[in-house]
Amino acid sequence: MNIIEDLRARDLINQMTDDEGLEKHLNESRVTLYCGFDPTADSLHIGHLLPILMLKRFQEAGHRPIALVGGGTGLIGDPSGRNEERQLNEESVVQEWVTNIEDQLSRFIDFTDDQKGAKVVNNYDWLSKMSIIDLLRDVGKHFSVNYMLAKDSVESRIENGISYTEFTYMLLQSLDFLRLNQEEDVSLQIGGSDQWGNITAGLELIRRTSQEGEEVKAYGLTVPLITKADGSKFGKTAGGAIWLDEKKTSPYEFYQFWVNADDRDVVKFLKSFTFLPLEEIDELAKEVEERPEQRVAQRRLAEEMTKMVHGEEALNQAQRITHALFNGDIKELTKEEVEVGFKDVPTFELEESEKGLIDLLVEANISSSKRQAREDISNGAIYINDERQQDLKYIIDEKDRIDDAFTIIRRGKKKYFLIKHV
Repeated sequence: MNIIEDLRARDLINQMTDDEGLEKHLNESRVTLYCGFDPTADSLHIGHLLPILMLKRFQEAGHRPIALVGGGTGLIGDPSGRNEERQLNEESVVQEWVTNIEDQLSRFIDFTDDQKGAKVVNNYDWLSKMSIIDLLRDVGKHFSVNYMLAKDSVESRIENGISYTEFTYMLLQSLDFLRLNQEEDVSLQIGGSDQWGNITAGLELIRRTSQEGEEVKAYGLTVPLITKADGSKFGKTAGGAIWLDEKKTSPYEFYQFWVNADDRDVVKFLKSFTFLPLEEIDELAKEVEERPEQRVAQRRLAEEMTKMVHGEEALNQAQRITHALFNGDIKELTKEEVEVGFKDVPTFELEESEKGLIDLLVEANISSSKRQAREDISNGAIYINDERQQDLKYIIDEKDRIDDAFTIIRRGKKKYFLIKHV
């Protein structure tokens, strides 16, 4: 199975220019391809994972990937897929983000093997040296306003308005494709489905600037927009985006995102994001149909993705926290694991070495009053480190500390509170 056949089998092709020509090109030669990533934040998120993993798939198939980090285009703002103008960021901030993103990309793509020749480039290196006259004469003259207005990324913004800055973004990305085509022999640009207009504009620029009679080998391919069966946006949770930076989204949170995948989505996610053989994914699909309550496919998905993005050790930690929370083994957690697993729950700092349970429940705003606290305890609604406590005279002390640092109190089934001993 060649790379295009594998991508088709995984439903990873949304649009492709010259289907037969591109497939033949990939089968007959080692192709250099690129994908661009604009630094719009200090980290990439899982919405970027699909195109990143596409580069990895092509590299594993023997082709040469180039990851372009848009230090230049990131200062302008891509209108694609947006209803309003992006906020312009300071140049120093964008360049700092570029460095972060380059580091993240190296987790997935091997830039160290000279034989494979993969590399990271930054379009700031050439765009920053280009004058406005050069841009208008060398690039702008090849595009009619009508052609640009017809692109979805521009047309969808006309009613509400689009700045000239974002209107010209298409020209800059087209120039990137042209430059990489000329200097790195790049013949294929890939991207998300919202990038189709920018990709085809780059193909048009390459065609218009080529010598008469010259054979032009340049192609475009986009991956589909990942959607969720419940209608919610992929990669978003109540807490916000799922980032690739573990400081912004912990490996445990990352693991939980995947393990909570809907039964209707999990097979699609396995095909799109993992490198598992399709035969194994078919077996996991049977598990979803026959034993959905065991969530075998979701756990496999979470394992593969967490290990790929954060490594084996982080996966082990995420699994330990998950097991402790769902099996009542909270006392087995370390201080670090408690901080990770309970970082979003209300926290109360306790200075005393001993504290009556009723008083603590009131002071930590777990119960609204001492009367309510007594009722909660008597009714069996209070758990200390996941063990029910119904003693009205119970004293919280050193025996209740996890790793000598925390006590976890649960009220009811799901309301957790973290007591931090200081």
